[in-house]
This record gives sequence, structure tokens and C-alpha cells, in this order.
Amino acid sequence: MVKIGNSQGIRIPKAFIEKAKLEDCELDLTLMEQGLLISANLKPRADWKAQVETLGVEPLDSDLLNADLNSLS
Repeated sequence: MVKIGNSQGIRIPKAFIEKAKLEDCELDLTLMEQGLLISANLKPRADWKAQVETLGVEPLDSDLLNADLNSLS
């Protein structure tokens, strides 16, 4: 433990950080009956908007949109 102001910090060995995939991410701390659970704060859909925007917009297939539904069966 390391004293930081009125709080305490912990040092996590690099090998643990790599194994637990905690590099370059925010951490969630959960108080449990057995102690403290440290986990990565994963936001799996956080970059979806940017990814979709890079895809661009496909041109609409007007022939299909304007097709007579009775002729498709």
C-alpha cells in the first residue's frame, strides 16, 4: 500500500496487469464481502459510432426499393 493524501493506493505488478488485460483502461472497483474486486471498465460499444461513420453510406438500391412486391414471389 502507498499513502496518497488521505487515501491509500496499491501497486499492481506489470505481469498481473498484462495477464488481466488492465493496460490503458479505466478500472472498476467493487467492494465485496471477501475484499476488493478490480476489473477493467470495458465499454464494448464505445467506438461503434466512429466505426459506423468510417464505413460511409451505401447508395440505395432504388430498383429493389421500388419493386412491385407481387412480382418478387
